[in-house]
Amino acid sequence: MIEYKAAFYEDRENRWFLAKVLDFPGVVTQGRTLARARSMLHDALREMTEWLLEDGRPLPHPNPAASDPKADVIEPIRLIIRVQSGAAAP
Repeated sequence: MIEYKAAFYEDRENRWFLAKVLDFPGVVTQGRTLARARSMLHDALREMTEWLLEDGRPLPHPNPAASDPKADVIEPIRLIIRVQSGAAAP
């Protein structure tokens, strides 16, 4: 398990939440509610992780001090990586 920092920004005018993982560049999404933004962010984090690992690239190191004073909510987001062994070669 790896723990990153998630930030959520409420757009009160349009009633949306922007969400991003502060210490994992490129993981950004949005949702109509905070709960939906959280769900979408989990999906985005999982998909970005899969893409990086399939491409043989390393994952960013978590930064426990990651913060953004403009965020309405900052909370941990956990990434659980399950390793599956591939099929044996004939």
